[in-house]
Amino acid sequence: MATKPPTALIHHPYRPPEGFDSPQPGIFKASSVFFPNVAAMRSREWKDKTAYTYGLHGTPSSYTLEERLCTLEGGLQCVLVPSGLAALALVSLSMLRAGDEVLLPENVYEPNKSLVEAELKHWGITHQFFDPMNLGDLEAKLSDKTRLVWLEAAGSLTLEFPDVPAMVRLCKARDVCTALDNTWGAGIAFNPFDLLPGVTPALGVDISTQALTKYPSGGGDVLMGSVVTRDPALHMRIKLTHMRLGLNVGSNDVELVLRALPSIYLRYRAHDASTRALAAWCQSQPEFTQVLHPALPGSPGHAHWRSLCTADAAACLFSVVLDARFSQAQVDAFVDALRLFRLAYSWAGPISLVVPYDLARSRSRWPTHVAKGTVVRFAVGLEDPQDLQADIEQALAVLRGC
Repeated sequence: MATKPPTALIHHPYRPPEGFDSPQPGIFKASSVFFPNVAAMRSREWKDKTAYTYGLHGTPSSYTLEERLCTLEGGLQCVLVPSGLAALALVSLSMLRAGDEVLLPENVYEPNKSLVEAELKHWGITHQFFDPMNLGDLEAKLSDKTRLVWLEAAGSLTLEFPDVPAMVRLCKARDVCTALDNTWGAGIAFNPFDLLPGVTPALGVDISTQALTKYPSGGGDVLMGSVVTRDPALHMRIKLTHMRLGLNVGSNDVELVLRALPSIYLRYRAHDASTRALAAWCQSQPEFTQVLHPALPGSPGHAHWRSLCTADAAACLFSVVLDARFSQAQVDAFVDALRLFRLAYSWAGPISLVVPYDLARSRSRWPTHVAKGTVVRFAVGLEDPQDLQADIEQALAVLRGC
């Protein structure tokens, strides 16, 4: 059929030849997906990734990233969401109904805490917080209403490392679903679905979430999250909630994460080496009454970290507790004096970050294993660690002069 030039530009007959291959997968952008005929439209199925029906339900690009994330974390199924917090919300919305209860560790990521205290509470879902370093506290709070237990390893801000296998075993004995925020471990520090390699049947969490914003993207320029599972029925429950909520990620962001994934192990270990060196040096500074980092002997849960994680996997975060004699204004002056550590949230990008926290505001009680003072969290980037140490040194000089 002959067409005018404007139509020909849109319905152009040219198709590039097959056989093109390159280091990075092709990126497909679509809302509409064409069907060859009505029969195909009626028969195509997107839930098992055998076909495409609409951009919201997946493209070759998103399917590729999901499969690679499954390989990274040891799972079998994955869905992508617009942020790490969206991943946490998707799990809770999929698993909980009015009258159910969810348990969270005291050191839970604060936006997840806010989610259960505000949104989920409005829908008749109750919650309790448990001491992640006290298995008996978790056991005492499990009830017939408990449907979901959130785990973090290491914990947010204070980085204590719990006995994850013991907590998972306890929840499984009560037939309670476990979900791990695995952003810190990233699928590198340990396998969330096989916590005790060699033990049959495998002991693992039911659900693993990540903020792909962190290690998988690695550039500080992407917001994305993932939810990974091994159980097909559980995956379908989450996938259908995902569809009904209309959650989606942009293909440009998928491209950035796919591009960064091949270097994730190199970056993780580079972050790890610098962080250990800085955390160990900080222990010698009298202004810091405590340094919190799972690989440091004496840090809360160090033995659990050592038994679960690979030897070179302790991530890019460490926190210090500044002596209680320093006022908030003095602590703020110390943080403001830093030059290479930029004041910003997030972590696992190339630039080192720092944030002071008011732990008393975010916790119901002060953790017994954390010294009294002001907590400052450092996220170590990819700069030279000697330069980062010098930056902390000059900021400490400012603190001493306050």
